[in-house]
Amino acid sequence: MTSTPECGADIRRDAETSPAAPPSGLAATPPGLAATPSDLAAFRARHAELARGYYGEGDPDDPAMVQAMQMVLHLPKADPPPRSALLAAAAAAAVALCLDERVGPGGEWEQPYLAWKHSRIRKVARRARGAQWQATCAVPGVTVEIDGAQARALVPGPVGAVDPRIKRLQIGGTDLEHDDPGPPDPGLPVLWVNAGLGMTLGKSAAQAGHASMLLAGALPVEHALRWAELGFRCAVREAGAQRWAALAQQVAEGGAVAVRDAGYTEVAPGSMTVIAVPAPSW
Repeated sequence: MTSTPECGADIRRDAETSPAAPPSGLAATPPGLAATPSDLAAFRARHAELARGYYGEGDPDDPAMVQAMQMVLHLPKADPPPRSALLAAAAAAAVALCLDERVGPGGEWEQPYLAWKHSRIRKVARRARGAQWQATCAVPGVTVEIDGAQARALVPGPVGAVDPRIKRLQIGGTDLEHDDPGPPDPGLPVLWVNAGLGMTLGKSAAQAGHASMLLAGALPVEHALRWAELGFRCAVREAGAQRWAALAQQVAEGGAVAVRDAGYTEVAPGSMTVIAVPAPSW
């Protein structure tokens, strides 16, 4: 089991800084990223698995064996992060875990990751603060920090075997005000959240995580590698009805990917919740 007692971010980026100039003192490439020919081949293998999509084998007969990725959002009482930054961190953490070297062939997380990916993809977003947040760092996963907002994606597993330190965390009941961070950086992918659905923070975080995975799998491997080099930074914005209609057309034309929800919580089955658009500069 990996342990990160200080809960430092595996990937830390200032939100929407220039891709050509990563913040001072921070590594330009996150852990597990291709650096040698063999590493590049391994990254290609992980990307190919993600690009295969979800196998959709359905749920097991035992409800306790339903597979899910637990996601933890750091929500301190004092000075909580902007909603858009926290959603971006959640999205980046989800895709970072899916392309982490430890989920690849022979990796320590390969089997639980594939068991989850071969079934119905589920994510459960929880919130933590203080000692609760620190405790999540001993549970295997990947933490991403964007503009001071932190989120952690944990290695998937059966819902009946969630680590007690995670199980006690609250799923609902806490939200953040909607913010307006301005136009997104053209060098970053944008995840557009359907504002008309009125999704909670937790629901939006899970859907953004789905969207980042779908986008990474749909990208050519060279673009996915470039995104990895940026620490999977992305912008999250809300789309009103007019913009959403234009984005849906972009999906129909093959220029973007959309998350269509199964309808287990909050929204009707088949609802299009998030649309992910590649960076214009790519």
